[in-house]
Amino acid sequence: MEYVFTFIEGIASFISPCLLPMLPIYISYFIGENDKKTKKAILNSVGFVFGFTIVFLVLSIFASSLGGMLNSYIKYVKIVFGILIILLGLNYMEVLNLKFVNKSRVVNNKTKDLNFIKSVLFGILFSISWTPCIGTFLSSALLLIAKQQDFIKGLILMLLYSIGLGIPFVVSVVLIEKLKKAFNFIKKNYDKIRIVSGIILIVMGMYIIFF
Repeated sequence: MEYVFTFIEGIASFISPCLLPMLPIYISYFIGENDKKTKKAILNSVGFVFGFTIVFLVLSIFASSLGGMLNSYIKYVKIVFGILIILLGLNYMEVLNLKFVNKSRVVNNKTKDLNFIKSVLFGILFSISWTPCIGTFLSSALLLIAKQQDFIKGLILMLLYSIGLGIPFVVSVVLIEKLKKAFNFIKKNYDKIRIVSGIILIVMGMYIIFF
């Protein structure tokens, strides 16, 4: 169940209100000046995903280590982590307003003529600059990893989160024109998406507490 949750959280991070509207800008970075170089754009998007995955995997290592140090208090840790995730869910539904979670940043970076290596660096910058933007679901994934106290499982869970967040980036590069209607639909239904996403977080929090 944890694997499914973290993968869904990655996808939910992609359609967050502060990230999705920026997607055309990111895609323009991947494509560059020549919009006919589809292979190069795909390679750049893969490099971008690889970049932020590296940072997220490092974060998962810290989360697993934290969970190990708190092993003696695991019963109470599960309750605390579960409550935190439930609070994140309520914040996403706008029942609460956690300002430190809701902050977002804009990436200011020279991204002309990207290649694979530059895209990896761009992905690393993205993971650092946009953590507040995707913080709700990223924090939830990290809390779940800390609860597992398993280094390998933690890496797998974070890898699934990164895949969930990364696949839409790569697919969007290839199908940007065809996906415009889908993006517009998501924008028009943000309120409903927020509610569903919040419910997912609340269910996950309860799962951590009771299982």
